[in-house]
Order: sequence, then C-alpha cells, then structure tokens
Amino acid sequence: MLTLTYEYKLIPSQKQIAVIEDILAVCRKVWNYALRERKDWYKSRKCAVNYCSLQHEYIIPVDQPYPKYKIQAANLTKAKKANPELKRINAQVLQQVLKTLDRAFKNMKEQGYGFPRFKNPDRMRSFVFPQFKTNPIKNEWIKLPQIGIVKMRLSRPIPDGFKIKQVRIVKRASGYLAMLSLQSEVSVPDLPGWGHPLGIDIGLNKFLATSDNELIERPRFLSELHGKLKLTSDPAPSHGARERASCYNAD
Repeated sequence: MLTLTYEYKLIPSQKQIAVIEDILAVCRKVWNYALRERKDWYKSRKCAVNYCSLQHEYIIPVDQPYPKYKIQAANLTKAKKANPELKRINAQVLQQVLKTLDRAFKNMKEQGYGFPRFKNPDRMRSFVFPQFKTNPIKNEWIKLPQIGIVKMRLSRPIPDGFKIKQVRIVKRASGYLAMLSLQSEVSVPDLPGWGHPLGIDIGLNKFLATSDNELIERPRFLSELHGKLKLTSDPAPSHGARERASCYNAD
C-alpha cells in the first residue's frame, strides 16, 4: 500500500470559517479536559502516604482505572448526549483528538518525548476527518462533514488509482489548508540487497581498518613526492650563469 499526502488551499466563506473555528475551539476543550483527567490521575498516585498537603490534594479512588483512550472515548459518547456544544461537532473528529492525545502519551513513555501540554487557541490549529466512503472532491470543490461544500484551489490533480482516506483541516497565518491523505493498493516492492556491506574506521597507527579485518597503512604522499617537490622548488639558473659556466668549462 502506498500513501501520499497532498496539500491544497481552501477558500471558505465567512460562515464556513465560523464553523471551522468552532470545531477548533471544541477540539481544544476536549484535548485539555482529557489531558487534565490523565494528569490528575497521575498526581493522585504520587501523593505521600504519611502526610497531606495543607493547600490541596488529589483524591481519586484507588480502584479507579487509568483514563486510557477507550475509557475517555466512552465517556465522550455519554457527554455528547448531555452537552449541546459537543453534540454539534462531528463525533469522529472528537475521537481523533483523543487518539492524538493517547499517541502523545505513548510517545512520552516509549520514545522519551515530553509530557503533553495544554493547548491555548493558538496551539490548536488542526483537526481531522478520519473517514470518507466516497470521493469528496468534485472539480475544485470538496465536501466536508458539518462544514459543507468548500471551494479549494486544486493546484495538482489527484493521481489515478488513489483514494482519499482522511482530510486534515489546518489553520495557518496564510489561511486554511486541506491536507489529503491518499492511499493506493499498489504494492511497493522492497529493494533487494546488493553488494557487500563494509564498515570503515579511521585510525592513528593504521590509516583504515575495515569490518573484514583488513588494515591499510597510512599513505606517505609527501615522502614519495619529496624529490619532485625539490626539483620544482629549486630556481632555474639564469642565462648569464649558463654562459659563465660554459666559458669555465672551455678553459
């Protein structure tokens, strides 16, 4: 399977811009709430057992499980039924926010990344529509859930054989962009290995040492070319000197 990402400029109307900004605002609230929930759980497990803080303490029941993605996704589904602000946003978009947060925590544990941070309005700049059953693009228009049909600048055509799997809407200083994730079922063969791999280490006593246990002596370019350098560096005798030398030999 081959995956490509194409970026296109969107030209939304003022009404569509208001919808995009509303989605970004709700996504930011979901991110911050879910992050606070996980952070409070961590802090509740780090409090001392022999004393309590006089200012505040995180009191969460011992048997309460860690709020991982599945738990937070289930709670989000329940909250959408009671919260009108969450209800008006596409459910898959909000689920993607929780998946991104869960991936950030996994990267923190497995790859040593920093602790995920809360997002202010300037740091929440994108959201994802993760699934499309049919091609949402027709001519220079793209049909997006909740936003509607948006004018776009189709700077390059979609390659034949590729399907649009997801669309990320990105807010930048220059405007709004649509980043299309394209997939094709074409198989990309792995490059076959060829040649003989060789490791090389530069040393002091020896010039090179290879992974095949071959030692190469240091080349002595100056010693070999010293004679030639001496000939080229000595000044040639002048014309008068050659005449005096010939007269001396004649006598």
